[in-house]
Amino acid sequence: MIILATGFALCAELFNTALEALCDLVEKEYNEKIRRIKDIAAAAAGVAILSWGVVLITAGFQLWHHFID
Repeated sequence: MIILATGFALCAELFNTALEALCDLVEKEYNEKIRRIKDIAAAAAGVAILSWGVVLITAGFQLWHHFID
């Protein structure tokens, strides 16, 4: 599960980076719509990282309980 969550977070970060690079290529000047697109892409990557953290914490607690018992 940790490997899948890590892959999911990495893919989200890569898509965010690609989308931001594409936005910069399309629009060189400041554009409010581009800023919103970049913010949404960054938020999606943030949600993926938050999900990754939840998986890590859950797996850590399960591992901890396994060694305690």
